[in-house]
Amino acid sequence: MAAMTYLFETDEHAALRAQVERFAAAEIAPHADAWEDAEEFPLALYAKAGAAGVLGIGYPEVYGGSGGDLSHVVAASEAMVLAGRSVGTTVGLGSHGIALPPILRAGTDEQKQRWIPPVLRGEKVSALAITEPGGGSDVANLRTRAERDGDALVLNGAKTFITSGARADLVTVAVRTGGPGHGGVSLVVVERGTPGFTVGKRLRKMGWGASDTAELHFDDCRVPLANVLGDVDAGFVTIMLNFATERVFLAAQCVAIATLAYRESVAWARERQAFGKTLAGFQVTRHKLADMATRIAAARALTGEVVSRVLAGDASSAGLAAMAKNTATDMCSAVCDEAVQIHGGYGYMRGVLVERLYRDARLYPIGGGTREIMNEIISKTEGY
Repeated sequence: MAAMTYLFETDEHAALRAQVERFAAAEIAPHADAWEDAEEFPLALYAKAGAAGVLGIGYPEVYGGSGGDLSHVVAASEAMVLAGRSVGTTVGLGSHGIALPPILRAGTDEQKQRWIPPVLRGEKVSALAITEPGGGSDVANLRTRAERDGDALVLNGAKTFITSGARADLVTVAVRTGGPGHGGVSLVVVERGTPGFTVGKRLRKMGWGASDTAELHFDDCRVPLANVLGDVDAGFVTIMLNFATERVFLAAQCVAIATLAYRESVAWARERQAFGKTLAGFQVTRHKLADMATRIAAARALTGEVVSRVLAGDASSAGLAAMAKNTATDMCSAVCDEAVQIHGGYGYMRGVLVERLYRDARLYPIGGGTREIMNEIISKTEGY
């Protein structure tokens, strides 16, 4: 069955999935509904994930990781969603996946040794802060300002929609250190407890309940120059590379969410009785499931192709990543909508998995760059 396959099928990826599935099935799935309702999961889960080797996938062993490349990270994320049955927990637990790569890519060895190992051990939580209240995806027009004062940068501004923002111990922050446009953007790590750095209100969301999301404020927040990643005014490229990878993650998560909704729908259709036979006994239901399986398989194939091209260093991968994100998000929304329809009235009830997945899916055409931004990227890479 096409929709039951995985993004990567090698023995190595299968072993990795099994490792993650064991962790997620034991530590997340039994609590998924309760954590979603509580809109948080225990901080202790980070340490458990670190001890299980889950957080270190895709990071060099020298910094406490377990090695692997983008395909391994994607396979692990897919397994976490399918076995853990909680998108919010998966996203919150994995916020280091967008916060640490800029440190790994642009940081000095001292910075890497200082910040990466504690996060991979689950001792500290990391977050990425790009989006601002008035700017959305427009990175080139960041307004959070960082002025140099001796051996420090003084930050003033705000960030919003920050995953793990309420509990993060270190935040990779995009700031404006120079003039207007992409040439004046820098990345700096701000640590919890830094004077002038405060967490605003926690934001309540339609989906991703177990993942905390917050506003962050910087009021004359003094950060050492030693916390700048790479050169001052040279952070834009690092941010764009990070975005391209994040979009692959989001596409892969959509494939996993849709696969989970599809599995739930197949099981329901085989068991639910209507008019003297199971729902699967009706051609209309079988055709709904067939369309779901087909759309999942197509999005999975495109996402897998993007990962392969990224690993090969293909310069066209940024445009293809945008295509994959749009394709996968459209697919995920459609599949989850159909899953609710197949479940009928039960699909509209809280406590039924497909209802939660339907809400979770709505974030993906927005997060990591809106669908409209993706189309703009595609139009530029296609040359029109």
